[in-house]
Amino acid sequence: MAPSASASGFNHTQATLRALLEIGCEVGARYDNSARFIKRASERPKHLVLPTSEQFERFVAEVENGGSRFSRSCADLVRFLAFGGCRKGEAANITWADADLQKGEIVVRGDAVTGTKSWSVRRVPMIPDMKRLLERLRGERPDAQTGDPVMQVRECQAAMNRAAKRVGMARITHHDLRHLFATRCIESGVDIPTVARWLGHKDGGALAMRVYGHLRDHHSVEMAQKVTSAAVEKTT
Repeated sequence: MAPSASASGFNHTQATLRALLEIGCEVGARYDNSARFIKRASERPKHLVLPTSEQFERFVAEVENGGSRFSRSCADLVRFLAFGGCRKGEAANITWADADLQKGEIVVRGDAVTGTKSWSVRRVPMIPDMKRLLERLRGERPDAQTGDPVMQVRECQAAMNRAAKRVGMARITHHDLRHLFATRCIESGVDIPTVARWLGHKDGGALAMRVYGHLRDHHSVEMAQKVTSAAVEKTT
């Protein structure tokens, strides 16, 4: 499998096989778990190619004007993922009861049966773009019940592929929109542990540091260029 599969796909399969054979050992159907000898593949961090703010606006407009019955709902999903950092499955299960416009936060619960990926409920504050999006959607659906889903489509990859091609940018996935949210937050000055908490990571920011740490370093270099001798003299 290794030559034809991605490293992550290989590792997920290896872990599943190992767990299945472990069950066999526990019930006495096997004497040993031979899958423990299969080594995991080395996973390289994905090189993120994300759109600029201008590209994103043109991209969303293209999705919205795609001509499909669900084009506008697809564009709303793209915005929601990019403004909130939710996983695709999490976004599909957020209801109006979870979107508290007064408090300015979204409760992310995940699937009713399986929950979120980290098996926890988290609260994500609404950035201004998210609040404007939800206020518009709420205004367009005055009769929506608290248990109704906020998003009216669960995925829109085909629409995103078409839009990316039309505006001449690299193809992005639903999960890339989660990366886009994290990137924008960090570039705006939000610290990485806080962003990790908004994303639902349970490792205190270790994964986010590996994925987005270079953004912090780049931001620090940019901020350093704003320090002038005149500013230093004023503080001394």
